[in-house]
Amino acid sequence: MTDVALTLNGVAVRADVEARTSLADYVRDSHHLTGTHLGCEHGVCGACTVLIDGVPARSCITYAAACAHAEVTTIEGFDDDDIMKELRAAFSREHALQCGYCTPGMLVSGRDFVLRAADDNEQAIRIAMSGNLCRCTGYVGIVRAIQSVIADRRKKGVVAVHGAGRTALGPAGAGHGGPISAVAPPRSTRPAATQAAAMGGLSDWQPQVTFEQSFTVNHPTDEVWRFFADVPAVASCLPGASIEGDTDGRTVRGKMRVKVGPISPEFHGVAEIERNDASYSGIIRGSGQDANSSSATRAVISYRLSDMRNGSTKVDLSVGYRVTGPLAQFSRSELMKDIAARLVTVFAQNLEARLCGPDAMPGTSTELGATSLFISAVLGRIKTRLRRLFE
Repeated sequence: MTDVALTLNGVAVRADVEARTSLADYVRDSHHLTGTHLGCEHGVCGACTVLIDGVPARSCITYAAACAHAEVTTIEGFDDDDIMKELRAAFSREHALQCGYCTPGMLVSGRDFVLRAADDNEQAIRIAMSGNLCRCTGYVGIVRAIQSVIADRRKKGVVAVHGAGRTALGPAGAGHGGPISAVAPPRSTRPAATQAAAMGGLSDWQPQVTFEQSFTVNHPTDEVWRFFADVPAVASCLPGASIEGDTDGRTVRGKMRVKVGPISPEFHGVAEIERNDASYSGIIRGSGQDANSSSATRAVISYRLSDMRNGSTKVDLSVGYRVTGPLAQFSRSELMKDIAARLVTVFAQNLEARLCGPDAMPGTSTELGATSLFISAVLGRIKTRLRRLFE
């Protein structure tokens, strides 16, 4: 057991806790502050968000013992807070809650953004709140509520507090954060493609997730191989992907637009392409960055074509990727492998149609709808489990 003393909603408390006890379990079980909700318990959904020394933090993945001598504020500790009063009224007015399970975390994160936001820019709000997930509202009411509070406060002459008053960066409550001036670099104004190119060598990294998949197209191997050399044509088969500018066959600049819940990041980046005519194989290494969310991604795709001797071609793929930044939360689940696999299936269908001729090619989407793929993947898993159950 560990003796932990901290300030909880303005009151000094002390207790012996097990080293493995999370802060969420501590405030709920020891102090009956059940407004802090537990959702995913992996730090992804944001339902358990509280303030630790004035900084929003996930209490489900924060050890209570790590918060010794810290100031912790749960949703119950904001009864006399002016911003929280305005937010609660706006959430009610704009119908920004339904089941209410995510609402405490939404309010804590929303209050932090209201405090530091210069204006009520919708895109900035969606990015700031992307770490808090809701399965009911569709986010429209939530965004409008936060917008209205920011706009009203700025009209009243209440200015934004830079960085919400934080003077240090580092683990919340750990007491060893560094000064912001010494840690935080100025925001780069370089184009996103240039930033992506400056991320380092395209081969000097380790994938976070890898998977393999195969598909077959009903066309001869030589024909498919020639098509793979046409980079813009290949990109047209992938929803949300497009080529920016000319390519030299070795390096290409492009972008990928993805729709994920309330946000629509657009990754601009570069890719290096290697092809081996003798073995009908190739490797694509790429990196990209979304300027709005400061999220970045890297990927490596290895492929090999095999002649099936019946006029068709088998394509074997090996895909590895890594996502960093705010959008990294969407890449942690095993479900993402299912979504990526379904994306490959869409690519294979479009490839088959494109090889049959331009008239057979369906209209391509301007962005990748990850939400619809997510729902499709979930339904697929449910059907598989039900089939196994009845079998």
